[in-house]
Amino acid sequence: MEVPEGNYTISALIDKAHEDRAEPPRPHMGCSMLGHPCDRWLWLSFRWAVVEPFPGRILRLFRRGQNEEATVVSDLRSIGVDVKGTQDRVHFGSHVSGSLDGTATGIPESPKTPHVLEIKTHALKSFEDMCKNGVEKSKPMHWVQMQVYMLGKDLTRALYYAVCKNDDRIYTERVRLDAPVAVAAIARGKRIATDDRMPPPLSTDPSWYECKFCAAHDFCHKTHLTKEVNCRTCAHSTAKPDSTWRCERLDGDDIPVEFQRTGCDAHVLHPDLVPWKMLESPTEWDAMYEIDGKPVANGEPDVCVFGSKEILANPKACASGDHSIAGYREHLGARIDG
Repeated sequence: MEVPEGNYTISALIDKAHEDRAEPPRPHMGCSMLGHPCDRWLWLSFRWAVVEPFPGRILRLFRRGQNEEATVVSDLRSIGVDVKGTQDRVHFGSHVSGSLDGTATGIPESPKTPHVLEIKTHALKSFEDMCKNGVEKSKPMHWVQMQVYMLGKDLTRALYYAVCKNDDRIYTERVRLDAPVAVAAIARGKRIATDDRMPPPLSTDPSWYECKFCAAHDFCHKTHLTKEVNCRTCAHSTAKPDSTWRCERLDGDDIPVEFQRTGCDAHVLHPDLVPWKMLESPTEWDAMYEIDGKPVANGEPDVCVFGSKEILANPKACASGDHSIAGYREHLGARIDG
């Protein structure tokens, strides 16, 4: 019998350290995501409504990929390739933007043509599929990402540089600009980012292969309930075409990104992010949801109104009508937390 690894081994502690300092969700609609097949996933992730918690091992894998970029740039420069603009950003408006790994000139096959540089690391199976089928077929999201970057930098070629993590083999492929694909991908990102309503899913079949391992699988196919309380999951917020967020409750003021991550006590759960029927609300700034057949007011907490964190913690308790709960909330300022 194999003894399970404890929580206090060196590897477990290192993984926990990575998890503790994991970066929060990005504030923009990243160009690297524009080739994703599901509109709903793009909307949910951009709105921080479903946040994928990566274990420490995966975060270390991400770090390895990031660290590889400097090594690849060094290797390219050693053979006379001029690499500039590492981490240059491209902005398309309406929250759509991304960061390049760089631009490269002096590629042996076309020395005078500047190329968008895209660097990726692959496990063995993924790498061998890449070598067999090419980037467009094997990794369509990477291919779309390069198309968008080429359009953003006004270039016509990209160099895809893949490294196999198992044996350090290198695969390179020069990719041509397909302008209509890039234009369509950017327009899709803008549409999804500024849409107030959630798009339909890629599939309604929970066993569909592209859904089975998606971080939104439970949301789409089981609960239809977000776990996140922040400005982007609030019914009062609006994603503006100028790449800012507006709070309708605060007279249309823009919301700083760091404030968006926690929001305020007046948060109201977006109606597309809950499974409950919305009823007519007696106030302008509260929502009324039907939970277990009973009306439950959602907004800034008071005696009769439940905060979003309370409802997500225990919707049944909020709908119970329990007089003792009401008394604790009124006289002690207590809130439901589980």
